[in-house]
Amino acid sequence: MKHANYSKEHILYLKKKRRKSVLINVARIGLLVAFLGIWELLAQLKVIDPFITSCPSRVAITIGNLYKNGTLFTHIGITLMETLVGFIIAVALGYTVAVLLYMSDGVCKVLEPYIVVLNSLPKIALGPLIIIWFGTGYSAIIFMTVLVAVIVCVMNTLTGFLTVDKTMLTLMRAMGAKKSAVLFKLVIPSSLPSLINTLKVAVGLAWIGSIMGEYVASRAGLGYLIVYGGQVLKLDLVMTSTFILCILAGGMYGIITLIEKKLTK
Repeated sequence: MKHANYSKEHILYLKKKRRKSVLINVARIGLLVAFLGIWELLAQLKVIDPFITSCPSRVAITIGNLYKNGTLFTHIGITLMETLVGFIIAVALGYTVAVLLYMSDGVCKVLEPYIVVLNSLPKIALGPLIIIWFGTGYSAIIFMTVLVAVIVCVMNTLTGFLTVDKTMLTLMRAMGAKKSAVLFKLVIPSSLPSLINTLKVAVGLAWIGSIMGEYVASRAGLGYLIVYGGQVLKLDLVMTSTFILCILAGGMYGIITLIEKKLTK
């Protein structure tokens, strides 16, 4: 049996934990269904104007129309590709920079104010420059995605490095461990939860960056559909694109959560 070596108390605890997890998932799904149902009901009763707010049935019809004309998966694929590439580059670059800053206290202190300023800079203001530098293709949008996410990745990862158990850190240094040994044997393994949190934050920022990039320079993608729908007052298209974005972002977050469970297990 799966729990043959567990005590009765432990088996009871596992059952309660599993039951709680099921209830949480049911509550999440129920909340979503209730929200969509109320939204649809208010639109059908004309309490809200479906032309302005759209409604689930109109979103479903718009998705069907996009699928019929063969553009649904094209737009989804383009935005998903830009987001994933930007996300991977931002996380890898941010982690590398954080390691380099951790290895050099002096460089870290010198660059810290500049990193903070870059993080607070409204990235959309660089849109015209990005178009000049990279044109209006995928490169410009991916660069915008990296630009939005990379600084936060650096700061969160570096914070995780600096909050490692001071007692263990002092012990390793007292035993004569070099900083590289401390980094790879203590700091990086101990900062795994911080890395997972960084990934979770970077997921949202990557989507923000890719959509911002498509606002500035794109001819396809979900961000392009949002801009186009707003310009021609096809608000069903705007809400449909936003709905699809929510599903994709939730899916990426779910994958990160599964990775977290595997690593922490």
